[in-house]
Amino acid sequence: MCSPPSGPSRSTERGSASLAGLALLAAVVTAFLAAPQPPVPRAGGTFDVTRYLVELDLNLESGTITGREQIDAVVHDSAAELVLDSGGLVVDSVELDGTGRVPFTQRTQRLFVTLPSPAPRDGRVRLGLTYHGAPRTGLTLLAGSAQAYTTFSTSQWMVAVDAPADRAALHLQVTMPAGWRAAASGREVSRRVVDGRLVMNWWQDREVPSYTFGFVAGDLAEVTAPRGAVTLRYLGHGFSEDELRQIFRETPAMLDFFVDRAGVNYLDDAYSQALVATSGGQELAGLSHMSEAYGRSVLADATATSLIAHELAHQWWGNTVTNRDWTHFWLNEGFATFMAAAYKESARGREAYLNDVDGWRRRVDQLRAAGHDRPLVFPDWIRPTPDDRAVVYQKGALVLHELRELLGDAPFWTAVRAYTREHAGRDVTSPDLQRAFEASSGRNLSAFFAERVFPR
Repeated sequence: MCSPPSGPSRSTERGSASLAGLALLAAVVTAFLAAPQPPVPRAGGTFDVTRYLVELDLNLESGTITGREQIDAVVHDSAAELVLDSGGLVVDSVELDGTGRVPFTQRTQRLFVTLPSPAPRDGRVRLGLTYHGAPRTGLTLLAGSAQAYTTFSTSQWMVAVDAPADRAALHLQVTMPAGWRAAASGREVSRRVVDGRLVMNWWQDREVPSYTFGFVAGDLAEVTAPRGAVTLRYLGHGFSEDELRQIFRETPAMLDFFVDRAGVNYLDDAYSQALVATSGGQELAGLSHMSEAYGRSVLADATATSLIAHELAHQWWGNTVTNRDWTHFWLNEGFATFMAAAYKESARGREAYLNDVDGWRRRVDQLRAAGHDRPLVFPDWIRPTPDDRAVVYQKGALVLHELRELLGDAPFWTAVRAYTREHAGRDVTSPDLQRAFEASSGRNLSAFFAERVFPR
C-alpha cells in the first residue's frame, strides 16, 4: 500500500503472474511517485500522533479542496518544533492547544511548526490547522465522472505523518455533492445534507497506519451483503447491482480464506470495494478500489479476480501487520501477491497457483539476466524502478513460495499464523518473519534469508 511524500514510491502491480494475468497487470499498474527528501528532521520523529480530526470540503469543478484539521499528539522529547508531512497543500494557519496561532513554515513538502517553548517530555499537544490545495496526486477529483477518491499519499489531502509505522485514529468528515454515495476508513457515524451538499462522517477509532486513511465518493450504485459480523459493500458507476454482485462474488470466500490463513479475524465491521474511473488498485483501512475497466474484465473472465484478492489480503498483511519502514516493503506487497495466489489455489486448484509461481520465476529470471536483481530489503528504496517493484512484488511472493516448498505446508502456515497474530496492530521488519519460520520449523534459516532477503 502506498508511498507517502516522506517515503518511497509505490507501484500497484498486482495479482496473477500467468500470461493473461501479466497482460492485465500491464493495464492497471500505477506508480506513486514522490520526491526524495533532503536531510531535514523526519516527520513525527519527536512525537506520536494519536488522532487526526479532519473536515474536508471537495470542489470538483475547480479541482480544489479546503480543510480544517485537529492533530492530537504526544511529544516524546522536548522539542522546539514539530515536523509533519504536508505534500502540495498550502497551510493557512496553525494554532496550538486552542490558545492562538503559532509560527510555521513549509518546505520540502513538510510543515514545520514552531512551539512557543520546548514542549514537556511526554506532554500532550493539540494542533489546529486550516489549509487548501489543488491535489495533483493523492486525491483524484473528477468532475466529469462525478467521483473523488484517495490514492496515496495521505499528506496530499490532509496534513499527517506519512510513515508506515505511524498509527493513529481518524475522525473524517467529507463535504461532497448531494446524492453521492461514499465509503471511507472507519465506521460511518452520520450523514446529513447542509446547504444542498452532503456531509458524511466516519470514525476510525482503531489506530491504523496513516497511509491507509482514505475514501471513495461519487455518483455510484451500491450493493450490500452481510457476511457474518462483517457487512460487505460493493460500489461502482455504470454497473447494475447484479453486475456488482457478480464482480465481487468471491469476496466472501476470500474473506474466510484470509481469516483462516492469518489466524486473525477481520478487524472492522464493514469492508467496501469500489470501482472507480481510473485506479491501478488501492487498499485502505476497510476499503479498496479498482478501476471500472478492471471490473469489466472480471465480467468478461470470472477467474480474473487476483487484484480483488490482493487488495483484500492487505487488510491483514499491510494494514494490520505493517512494514516498519519502506525498506521492508516486500512484507506488504510480496505477502499480498503470494496470498492472492494461495487463495487462487484454494478456489481453482494447484495448477492455477503454480501458473502464478511460474510467472514470478520468469520475472525474477528477467531481473537476473538484466543485472537488476536485488535483495528484498532495499537499503535505498526511494525512487523504485519497475524492476525494483518487481523485486518487491514478484520476487517477494516467490521467496514465500520457496519457503513453503522448503519447510512444508504445516510449518509454513503455522509460521504465517504466528507471525500475523503476534504482530497484529504493530509494525515489523524481515527478521520478525524469519524468527516465525524458524520457530515453526525448528530450522536455522539464516543462509536462506541472507541470500534472498537482506542486503549484502
